[in-house]
Amino acid sequence: MAVAKTVLVTGGAGYIGSHTLVVLQQAGYSVLVLDNLSNSNPVVLARVQQITGIAPDFVQGDIRDAALLDRIFSDHNIDGVIHFAGLKAVGESVARPLRYYQNNVAGSLTLFEAMARHHCKRLVFSSSATVYGDPASVPIREDFPLSATNPYGGSKLMIEEILRDLYASDPDWQIFLLRYFNPVGAHPSGLIGEDPAGIPNNLLPYVAQVAVGKLARLQVFGGDYSTRDGTGVRDYLHVCDLALGHLAALQHLEPGCVACNLGTGRGYSVLEVVEAFARASGREIPYDIVGRRAGDVAECYADTGLSASMLGWKADLDLAAMVTDHWRWQSNNPDGYGD
Repeated sequence: MAVAKTVLVTGGAGYIGSHTLVVLQQAGYSVLVLDNLSNSNPVVLARVQQITGIAPDFVQGDIRDAALLDRIFSDHNIDGVIHFAGLKAVGESVARPLRYYQNNVAGSLTLFEAMARHHCKRLVFSSSATVYGDPASVPIREDFPLSATNPYGGSKLMIEEILRDLYASDPDWQIFLLRYFNPVGAHPSGLIGEDPAGIPNNLLPYVAQVAVGKLARLQVFGGDYSTRDGTGVRDYLHVCDLALGHLAALQHLEPGCVACNLGTGRGYSVLEVVEAFARASGREIPYDIVGRRAGDVAECYADTGLSASMLGWKADLDLAAMVTDHWRWQSNNPDGYGD
């Protein structure tokens, strides 16, 4: 029997990372998780084992620890790296930019240097649609101008630039830059899902908190956009589809440094999400439309042609599945993973 290929997953205990562990294990890969648990909980790894029947190998540590990375690459035959580790709260990045550049950019540099030292040149990088800044039009294509409107997006853009330069200097590198839109939902088992430490950074956790009574009402920022119902439109993507996108990228790596959008290619408005969640949960979601939030754009959704042609991937799960799975997770785990 062939030995399973080992994939190093940085930030593998996080929301997207944990769902990606499941699909990697189910596809026959051996996974090694490196996570400092700053925004995640080790319970996640036990839950992944419940789903797949396989305990992920786990190292608690930081991607900025070069000596630890050297030990990992020396002790394991790493076939490729999926790099999720990083801080991801847009608002916090504005308040604490140095922390974001230190964690995300310096940490990634340390990881890439270790990969180069150990001749591991296969990388799937977790980028973000924030690298498009405020796009001139939709749908957003990969060749649109890149800019960042906050330090979080800036850190992703810098890492992309570093990787483009790295490939230009050494064409043996095989790199996908996955720019994803708005990941939501949870694994259909209800065992893993989004457990944001602190303040949620996206819509669905807030909607769910209103549904369970933790929040009295939802604030909808802006009801006067030129969209079908006046509220902001976003490309929401089921986290299980997103995880399969990472698997597809890993399986399609070849020499190059290529950016691919991962989204559904269609946008849903805030009110469409609220109505879908109300249907899935059987709960009323009271809301108030308040002023626009600074920096928000009216609509944002992906052109998915490149991910279809290069990765053979497309998102299959619709909004009903996203909200149903999120509600199951929220209902089964009202306090997330607990302390």
